[in-house]
Amino acid sequence: MIQRYLALSCCLIIAILATIAQEVTGPARWAEDIAKFKALDKEKFPPEHAILFVGSSSIRLWKLEDHFPGLHAINRGFGGSKIADSIHYADRIVIPYKPKAIVFYAGDNDIASGMTPRQVFWDYQAFVKKVHDALPETKIIFIAIKPSIKRWDKIEAIRKANHSIEEWSNNYPYLKFLDIDAPMIGENDEPRPELFVEDGLHLNEDGYKLWSGLLKPLLPFDSQ
Repeated sequence: MIQRYLALSCCLIIAILATIAQEVTGPARWAEDIAKFKALDKEKFPPEHAILFVGSSSIRLWKLEDHFPGLHAINRGFGGSKIADSIHYADRIVIPYKPKAIVFYAGDNDIASGMTPRQVFWDYQAFVKKVHDALPETKIIFIAIKPSIKRWDKIEAIRKANHSIEEWSNNYPYLKFLDIDAPMIGENDEPRPELFVEDGLHLNEDGYKLWSGLLKPLLPFDSQ
């Protein structure tokens, strides 16, 4: 009897841990980050028709004031988020700002977690629909999923996702695709190491200078 109760207890513990693990890997794990954003909004709500940067850590680490001086920009990048996370929190950290344009970077972590290029494409379509259902005239710029040293083994899937998103975006006037893949590749046909920090995944200052220079021609600077 004791052994039976012990077995049941072990099963219960495993079930609880599995539930917790599932919650941690979903959008709920970003609740603290989103709460911080809302605290900033409560302190000083951003002006409407600004440029919203949203997505994963490549957005979060971007020093927007340094690279886009004078531009009304809002940074809402969070952790190692996926496209689905931005969809989940769009009602809180995207749509309320009524941005003139959105600069979006995500998909990197999606591919790394095993999602297919097609799934990434579908999720981006869902993000666009979520935004345009509320803000039909907001321009959305998708920054291509970058080629990186750390995830070079994923490059085929990354480029397939990028290609699908680029082809689809070309059909709509409010969607733009920014190709940062080719400029980040060196003469040896591999990612340029001088653009990355030590982890081989995130950009250093030179990497952000490259991205910023490529992005500026696409931004509506009349939002200042």
